[in-house]
Amino acid sequence: MSEKSTFIRYVLSGALTLTGLLFPAVGADAQGLTSPKRSIGSASSDVPEFSASQVSSRTSRTSRTSRTSRASRTLRAAARVYKGYGFDTCQAPALATMTAWLTSSPYRAVGIYFGGRARACKSQVNLSPSWVSETTSAGWNLLPIYVGSQSPCVTGSNKNPYRIPTASPTAQGTSEGKDAITAAAALGLDPGSALYLDMEAYDYTDKGCAKTTLKFVQAWNKQLLAADFHTGFHHSAAYGNRHLEIARKAGEPYMPDVVWFARWGVAASLTGEASLDSSAWTPHARIHQYHGSVSETHGGKKLSIDRDLIDAPVAVVG
Repeated sequence: MSEKSTFIRYVLSGALTLTGLLFPAVGADAQGLTSPKRSIGSASSDVPEFSASQVSSRTSRTSRTSRTSRASRTLRAAARVYKGYGFDTCQAPALATMTAWLTSSPYRAVGIYFGGRARACKSQVNLSPSWVSETTSAGWNLLPIYVGSQSPCVTGSNKNPYRIPTASPTAQGTSEGKDAITAAAALGLDPGSALYLDMEAYDYTDKGCAKTTLKFVQAWNKQLLAADFHTGFHHSAAYGNRHLEIARKAGEPYMPDVVWFARWGVAASLTGEASLDSSAWTPHARIHQYHGSVSETHGGKKLSIDRDLIDAPVAVVG
């Protein structure tokens, strides 16, 4: 993501054999990369067409709670699912830029940094309830990102001041979960929305640190689930993914509904990530951030973005 330029030295290491498709050029960016074609693939393809659908599987609160203890969970409630290409960028773009990109770019989803004490772009000059309403009414799908406390063994020094307190990770996760719900509501993001917790790369092999981190994530998720939000985890594939898989296989409760994994320099794929079991977080529960910190210009408006392939819940507005 745009906050995660430090990911490059992690996610470019190691070769993966992926089943994704290479993209034909739509226009070269500043780094010589190419944008995805506007509409490629099919409903059954790893790279889906642009579409938004309602996936309804409403259940009672009792059955929904019981599912939090499963190793792998399906989406709990009615979810607005977007399948296609998107981008995330630190500062929510101006409405004029969003309008230009809607008509000229291959993207129909955008990640917005709506809260969290570790958020880099704390002053969101454009992000407001009216911005949310206007962009979604125009046809954009939103991926709300919350940059909360970071793992005690976070590798990025810029996040050191925001470490999870080792003495109270559950209390901290609970507090920040409530804050995320409040911040989402203030922007007009309704229950049923997916909110994505963003965490920098961390040393998941440090057992004490991993335990503290997991407790925080579980407490954050628990708060969102109780308020009928979907939970997502935005992280580095080489670190967060592996930690989540360990926890999932161990049967830990309150796991995220969706994984948004960053692995750059590879073909976009939702099924080829080696650190995730092929049966985990499916269906409609994965986002792959496949390139980062690239410049693109559409409709005369230039942005520095990270590119995402998406089959996952987005925000519900109105």
